[in-house]
Amino acid sequence: MRLLSLLFLLNSSALLVGQDVLPSAKPVPAVQAVPLPHHITSFQLNGRELTACHFDPADSRVFWYPIRSTRDVSLTRMGHPHDPQGHSHHNGVWISHNDVNGISFWADRGPKTGRIVNVEISREGYTDADASASMRMVNHWIAEADQAVQLIEVRRTEVLPLDGAASWLMIVDLEYTAPKGMTSSFGPTPFGLIGVRIAKSIGVIDGGGRILNSAGQVNEAEVFRKPAQWCDYSGRITNDPDGYSGITLLNHPSNPQNPTPFHVRDDGWMCACLNLEESIAVSAEKPLRLRYALWVHDGLMSSEQCAAIWERFAALPLAELNPSKK
Repeated sequence: MRLLSLLFLLNSSALLVGQDVLPSAKPVPAVQAVPLPHHITSFQLNGRELTACHFDPADSRVFWYPIRSTRDVSLTRMGHPHDPQGHSHHNGVWISHNDVNGISFWADRGPKTGRIVNVEISREGYTDADASASMRMVNHWIAEADQAVQLIEVRRTEVLPLDGAASWLMIVDLEYTAPKGMTSSFGPTPFGLIGVRIAKSIGVIDGGGRILNSAGQVNEAEVFRKPAQWCDYSGRITNDPDGYSGITLLNHPSNPQNPTPFHVRDDGWMCACLNLEESIAVSAEKPLRLRYALWVHDGLMSSEQCAAIWERFAALPLAELNPSKK
């Protein structure tokens, strides 16, 4: 009797193979922003992680790590390979600034430092689709000394594959205001707003990699603090014959300075400077809107290829950061 029951179940299962057993089932989006434990959102393409956003309130800032192309090796790292303590603030890819109202949100330690703390991810904060996935969050820039809020930041991260994992954009939209009745100032500095700590094997010094900017200049001696629309850092990530990848940091033409000075070093880091020479004031009545992107790619890209991606990025419509205000 038990044998007959088992045969019936096996035959019934066989009949279901290939049938549409759940007509109401929806297709799974190719690109997803997946919330994970411990304040992490994983951006995945067909179930494989390309990057992750970390926003643990115990950290000094929100950051993205790892950054992957087609191989399971991160194109970024945490900390300087030769000075991990002094450069502990080099967290993969991150947003921060060395002088907001005289407070450093760039450094992890010092007499006047601050922290960037996530305070909201709304119910509508995540989107998944075949074309892209996004995450919207609100962060407060808080002074350590008195816990006073210096800036209110709305941040949207979108992962947009162009050619699968071999070529994809991470677009970062930002809006800054100050608490009501207050004006805040971004003081002049080469440190901020978006930084990238490149993997050791890609760095010019450690790995023999290459820096290239939109003016055709190469490596730190030519690129350091020079204005550019974009800057690419590429090199070897595996010993395969084609084991090269890179990241192109793109500055949007609507940002305050474009082309903007890029602070880039042969030791493996780059930063698109927000305001190298002049202060920028923000308030509730005078917000600051910014847009950056990373182009993550396999291979060593030419100047023409990087320029074409920058043109494509520049032509994209700006994301809506405050839909509730419409």
